[in-house]
Amino acid sequence: METEKKNKSLIIEGSKYLTHFNKKFSNRIKWVKPDERIIKAVLPGSIFKLNIKKGQKVKKGFTLFVYEAMKMRNHYISPLNGVIKDIYVKENQNFKKGEVLLEFE
Repeated sequence: METEKKNKSLIIEGSKYLTHFNKKFSNRIKWVKPDERIIKAVLPGSIFKLNIKKGQKVKKGFTLFVYEAMKMRNHYISPLNGVIKDIYVKENQNFKKGEVLLEFE
């Protein structure tokens, strides 16, 4: 009976799982959906080419900038339609993981 109290149901993509929840899991920081208007670096790198300017209107799918990370050039595609509010990086500038690169209005 005691093990039933420690186990809880967890539903992932429609499938139900019975799992053991410990104190560490209960005290964790809850995940919060990030604001898609704020673009943060997912890994360290450098800006190779900016294709945008402050105040520019962009459509979803537009290449905002090209960056180099792990010796590869990557295109960052706009996740939404919008207007560029601020750009916090310049070409050839290095950035760290988690750093805010640009912001939409």
